[in-house]
Amino acid sequence: MRSEPLDPGALLAEVGRTDAGAITLFLGTARDHSPGRDGVTHLVYDAYLEHVEARLAEIVDEACARWPVLSVAVEHRVGRVELGEPSVAVAVSTAHRADAFAAARYIIDELKDRAPIWKQEHWSGGVEWIEGA
Repeated sequence: MRSEPLDPGALLAEVGRTDAGAITLFLGTARDHSPGRDGVTHLVYDAYLEHVEARLAEIVDEACARWPVLSVAVEHRVGRVELGEPSVAVAVSTAHRADAFAAARYIIDELKDRAPIWKQEHWSGGVEWIEGA
């Protein structure tokens, strides 16, 4: 969890290895709309930090047990995130692309489902907390 902007290049460098034939990088970015609402201006994230780290470690361990993962890096923003900025990043390296895709998808899906991270949408007409585990 970090309040500074995410650096996708640094994550790619972190998981890059000479034995990796594939690196999958997923970036979840702030967009200007959500279901039933246009005009989103920015997002704000909050998290129960101690529990996020524990849940994330569990999720990464599960992914590594299911697929032959070589390296993983996961970061999530807290605080204000401007439109177009990444709010979450998952980088996974494996020997083959199918495993990298599958492990990265598992990690982001489980993170969204299980981690105590809350997203607040801001738009011209108001503010609403819209999701979180």
